[in-house]
Amino acid sequence: MAFGKSKSARPPLDQAELLEYAVKSLASKMKSERDLRNRVKDRAEPGEAGVEAMDAVIAKLKELGYLSDERFAADYTRMRQENEKFGKRRVQQGLMQKGIATELTNKTLTAAYDEVDEVALAKQYVERKRMKKPEGDKEVARAMRRLVGAGFSVGTVWKVLRGWGAEVEEVDVMEDSGE
Repeated sequence: MAFGKSKSARPPLDQAELLEYAVKSLASKMKSERDLRNRVKDRAEPGEAGVEAMDAVIAKLKELGYLSDERFAADYTRMRQENEKFGKRRVQQGLMQKGIATELTNKTLTAAYDEVDEVALAKQYVERKRMKKPEGDKEVARAMRRLVGAGFSVGTVWKVLRGWGAEVEEVDVMEDSGE
């Protein structure tokens, strides 16, 4: 016996209804073009008519200024940098998962992280997450994994750990510029 709502097939929406559905979806949360297209696809007619209606809705939203991958990428990057205190690589992964083109991702990240002191940002991340000074090798490794997972370069992680007085051995690692 199932306790959840049974999903009955909803009738497909016409183009005007799809537009209204897409606008409501964008009003609740910013989305990239790919994310919105995937969301609207479930409610469109199957087949060529549905694809044409989706394309028309996406074009209309772009024309109205409601949908812009450039603006989405800039806002997403700014929010993740200022609020979450994430490093460049973590934000890059998020943008790629949202379907933002590589060229646009690189351009946005370069503009956002050009003037940022990565060590200071990493220290803000540590403060925000209330990470404590690591005691012992296991905790140093845990802190290192957490900082690398937050998108900071290995060199920055070593500087933060040395600032705590942790003894870390530097290993020659080729820094990936992310481009």
